[in-house]
Amino acid sequence: MKTLCIDIGNTSTHYGFVENAQVSHAGDLSTDALLKDPVTVCASVEALLAEADGSAYCSVVPAANAALENILQLNEKPCLHLTAQNCAPLAINYPKPGEIGEDRLANALAARTYFGVPAIVIDLGTAVTFDIISSKGYEGGIIAPGIGLMTSYLHEQTALLPKLNPEDLIQVEGAIGKSTHQAMQLGVAVGYSGMLNALCDRVIGELRKREGSEPLILTTGGSTANLTSNWANKAEFVPHLTLLGLGAACA
Repeated sequence: MKTLCIDIGNTSTHYGFVENAQVSHAGDLSTDALLKDPVTVCASVEALLAEADGSAYCSVVPAANAALENILQLNEKPCLHLTAQNCAPLAINYPKPGEIGEDRLANALAARTYFGVPAIVIDLGTAVTFDIISSKGYEGGIIAPGIGLMTSYLHEQTALLPKLNPEDLIQVEGAIGKSTHQAMQLGVAVGYSGMLNALCDRVIGELRKREGSEPLILTTGGSTANLTSNWANKAEFVPHLTLLGLGAACA
């Protein structure tokens, strides 16, 4: 089954075809455009739907759901809106399943289906989310500020600190800043990886006690490039993990 999978994020809406555990023709739309100019978006989505057997989506922007559903319902192909109520075969070991972000459920489902458990999924987007999947199912996670929020907050809440561009935060060298710009680069880029290291170590320790085995660490999301090089040795980057999870929900 060739499924058009759509992940509505705070900034961007990602999409792609999922078939036989492979993602093709992945792309992005502006979530803001989906909210403010659905007619234009409709034409793009209709063209994609014509090539698919059905569709699936998840969303962290409830206001955008109705606009997308109006587009998807223009044809009679099956459409799945992934929620905590229909994410089988992923068991949920969490007190209030309705609080779990739908993208996080998709990530956890992909991890369980294609990579195995125990697993830690780190999604590096506007916010950084950790999702933990054990032999009992989805356990919960952690939410922390993403690298974009860090840089924006420093700039917006101070009078003199400049705003850093994303490319300023890749392959940052040195240990002592010799300018305001370099000091911010080090504080954000190295601090970002350090924050993730500390959170990851804490979760790994907990899973070792519970599961008696070492968890697999998966990363996804657009800010993965901002991680320090040591992360390449301990985590597997999966660029379209959320879309794979949506596809797995339809399989």
